[in-house]
Amino acid sequence: MNEINYQEKIPNNVNLAENRRLQRALEAWQPGFINWWNELGPIDSRSLDVYLRTAISADADGWADFGYVKMPDYRWGIFLSPQEKDRTISFGDHKGEPVWQDVPGEYRGLLRRLIVIQGDTEPASVEQQRILGSTCPSLYDLRNLFQVNVEEGRHLWAMVYLLHAHFGREGREEAELMLERHSGDRDKPRLLGAFNEATPDWLAFYMFTFFTDRDGKFQLGALAESAFDPLARSCRFMLKEEAHHMFVGDSGISRIVRRCCDVMRENRTDNPREYGVIDLTTIQKYLNFHYSVSLDLFGAEVSTNAANAFTAGLKGRFNEAKLTHDDHQLKDEAYSVLQVSGDVMRQTDVPALTVLNENLRNRYSGECLNGVNRWNKLIQKCGCDFQLQLPHQAFNRKVGDFKDYHISPDGKILSDKEWEQQKDNWLPTEQDRKFVASLMTKPVSQPGQYANWIAPPTKSINNLPADFEYVRFD
Repeated sequence: MNEINYQEKIPNNVNLAENRRLQRALEAWQPGFINWWNELGPIDSRSLDVYLRTAISADADGWADFGYVKMPDYRWGIFLSPQEKDRTISFGDHKGEPVWQDVPGEYRGLLRRLIVIQGDTEPASVEQQRILGSTCPSLYDLRNLFQVNVEEGRHLWAMVYLLHAHFGREGREEAELMLERHSGDRDKPRLLGAFNEATPDWLAFYMFTFFTDRDGKFQLGALAESAFDPLARSCRFMLKEEAHHMFVGDSGISRIVRRCCDVMRENRTDNPREYGVIDLTTIQKYLNFHYSVSLDLFGAEVSTNAANAFTAGLKGRFNEAKLTHDDHQLKDEAYSVLQVSGDVMRQTDVPALTVLNENLRNRYSGECLNGVNRWNKLIQKCGCDFQLQLPHQAFNRKVGDFKDYHISPDGKILSDKEWEQQKDNWLPTEQDRKFVASLMTKPVSQPGQYANWIAPPTKSINNLPADFEYVRFD
């Protein structure tokens, strides 16, 4: 069933009405979700009409529609990509067997944990971004923020559905806990570190959507290979929506870079801060922070949990079914990883099954580098003598083999004293964040107008006029 039924209390394309017990359980969870959204979702948004994209089908083409929606009236629901006929497991010990529609008992705990970790990230990002609407640089950007927020809320629904449908009482309890944990809460924080960091300004938001949502793309892509078919189908549909989130980050950073370079060129200055725009050095510091925090999300370089999930067929590599260079079981394969030995870092060959996190992280880093290269082309085109760079993979890490070391952005091992002396050159300082915040004290709410610190987009949403009223206020 590809069409989405919006006539039901919970929109879905999984024939929810045919399972009354499941339907009642999800309808019992729904009020808690709405209360969470009203309390911790985007502030001051309840009266707004927002030009949003809403999924109408799970088909590859024409799957979404655009129109004004009152924020509290957005219809979150359960959408799975179409079931693939005769799909078989593409990796691990069960390679070649038919995919599972139910959870095998021996993998119940591990699979539930994977779903909970993914699900917990979705409401966390909404909580992190809830204050940004009050300082939006334009209606275009405000609309994009709200689009990201409502889709993250829907992604939570995707994981909650799986927990309710396949994990009984334990799944229902996990779904409740997702609404009880909150980003940055001292007593009940979110499960992963990056989702407890503050997102206090729009530069941080664009970095988050470029780097952290890109981690989400790779995690979802790995889960989309799962032998547990409902999870795979859920993640495939989530990836449709995730693409826009990364676009928001990529284009947002590009526009900040472009505005900075234009001001530097027009005013023949190396200090664009004097003209109320964000300088390239500060952009680099934010880049360093968000990239390193996002690298931690992939987990430890050597991980038995990742090996077990792969062997069981629960979580593959990104685009696993399309890989052609090995047997998709990896029992006799090696993979080279960077490790610290004494005061030296060196590449070491280790069993490939144990370093699947690192495999995924390396593919992620390659895609991040493509984005940085695009931003550098903008800088070069403007004639500015500066180049943004990804820091070394060991820089500022809090998870994995490098967490006990201080590493510079160019990969040098530092003493505690050296790190303390130089870290303010590499990571945003309190003064840097205060400066960025000082540019974002008031929202820009006139159609077609933009804050001084960011350039207008090169393309509108859905080919609309440049001065389109993306958000309507009462």
